[in-house]
Amino acid sequence: MPPVALLLIFFATLAAMEGFAYVMHRWVMHGPGWFLHASHHRPRKGNWEANDLYFVIFALPSILLLLGGVQWGWGGWATAMGAGIAGYGAIYLGFHDIIVHQRIRNRYVARSRYMKRIVQAHRLHHAVETKEGTVSFGFLVAPHPTDLKRQLAENGRAGVRAARGANSVAADG
Repeated sequence: MPPVALLLIFFATLAAMEGFAYVMHRWVMHGPGWFLHASHHRPRKGNWEANDLYFVIFALPSILLLLGGVQWGWGGWATAMGAGIAGYGAIYLGFHDIIVHQRIRNRYVARSRYMKRIVQAHRLHHAVETKEGTVSFGFLVAPHPTDLKRQLAENGRAGVRAARGANSVAADG
């Protein structure tokens, strides 16, 4: 398979993963999978939470495709697709766990309009402690925070975390 085709498969998979992540987050993690994801909407005690199992679950297709492509002769398409899933996982880890949730302490401050928007959208998502009433389920594509705040208000602020101070929504992660 030509290298250009492999790159197209890689980038198409990487892009498609945002849609997959949205669907899984909205209808699985905030649905029947809430029993694991609920831990992520509460203050974390220790380094790990039940929600971390999703990272392992979502890595399995990538591992399978990479093994299939590299070791089992499935072809370059499988390697490129597995690498695209792994690439999205790396971006997710950097954005979600390191930048937003500071699971590895750092001094990163969002300065670009894009980064400010997706960080604030994710924090607004975490303003809600329940599986209902939550807004913004994507990770790399998010509605404008003004729209999300309006949605929270329209939801009657159902499940919104109790205020901890003047800047509680911005501080929640």
